[in-house]
Amino acid sequence: MAEAVRHRWKMGVEAKALTLLTAVLLGWGLATVYSASAIVEIEAGQSPSHLLLRQAVGMLVGGLIFALAAKWDAGRWEKWAWPLMILTIVLLIVVVLPFTVRFAPRIHGARRYLLGAAFQPSELGKLAVIVWSSMLVVKKGEALRHLRKGLIPFVAVVGLLDLLVMAEPDLSQAMMYTLTLGIILFAGGVRVGHFVALGAVLIPYLFTKAQKLNYVLLRMAAFLDPGSASSVTTYQLKQSLIAVGSGGIAGVGFGQGRQQYGFLPFGYDDFIGAHIGEEWGFVGMFVLVLIFALYGALGFRIARNARSQFLTLVAVGITITIILTAYLHIGVVTGLLPTTGLTLPFISYGRSNLVLSLLMTGILVNIGSAHEKVIGTHATNPVALRPIPLG
Repeated sequence: MAEAVRHRWKMGVEAKALTLLTAVLLGWGLATVYSASAIVEIEAGQSPSHLLLRQAVGMLVGGLIFALAAKWDAGRWEKWAWPLMILTIVLLIVVVLPFTVRFAPRIHGARRYLLGAAFQPSELGKLAVIVWSSMLVVKKGEALRHLRKGLIPFVAVVGLLDLLVMAEPDLSQAMMYTLTLGIILFAGGVRVGHFVALGAVLIPYLFTKAQKLNYVLLRMAAFLDPGSASSVTTYQLKQSLIAVGSGGIAGVGFGQGRQQYGFLPFGYDDFIGAHIGEEWGFVGMFVLVLIFALYGALGFRIARNARSQFLTLVAVGITITIILTAYLHIGVVTGLLPTTGLTLPFISYGRSNLVLSLLMTGILVNIGSAHEKVIGTHATNPVALRPIPLG
């Protein structure tokens, strides 16, 4: 009589470690959002836990999406690459159209959200760039090494995304789209010479576009020559440096930072890293850097053992997007880079970014997982190194 055979989902070692790191970042994020926003919210007439509760709701939604993405075969995203890209383009167009202000209001001088501040389409664009670029690299194969048939289609589509988010305006997202695309293309085998040629053409154009964005010029001036920039332009950076510097080695203690009184604008969002530096000190910043370094190491190990070229490229794209965003944020709050609007993944306040980060991490966990064959009461795992698709 034949023994019963069944399959069960099993997370790889890297996937388990990645899940644990993500949980640590989420817990740290909730605590920091509350510490950075409680007094500011009280002064605004809100409950001290107002932003904490909103972030917790985003975390619950993101946690559910993480769980679904972790068990849904990541290989299926290849078929959804074009629909995801088209959806993103449509949503970004809706955001910037002049007659959609009712659904896409101007907040802090920019139009980046739909339905009030509930959803930020440019965050979805990160996943769209990763999945679509990975799909097209695999589809083109050797043709990728030809400029016209290989590289130009990538530049055209992602260039359209760049133009749409720059119209919001959001130059930081445009930069992230372009960097992510470049790394995926490099991993896929594109010719380096083509990058140099395109850079020679595109950099002057992008510089011209950036000159039309006044806030970009002010931020660059503040970074390159802080002494000559106006106090208004450098105020946020100066407060960030005061926060990080006053933290010393071990920090002033959780909930004891002075920046929680509102001296640092958006201290719970774009500059939450400065709040961590103040309350947790150099030790806290070092641990933060280390955690994201571990995230990167695990992500690249998962990419190396992925079950297809498409999933390898997706894993590389997701890993690069998360760790690059994190390190750019840390560079900004410590004055090493010009001010941008990039948040700290899993920690900064912002539900769109949080849900998207959890979705991408769930996909990465799936790539690092497999189905385990179970015969009777004994388990065998014939695909320990090369996982087979789930579902």
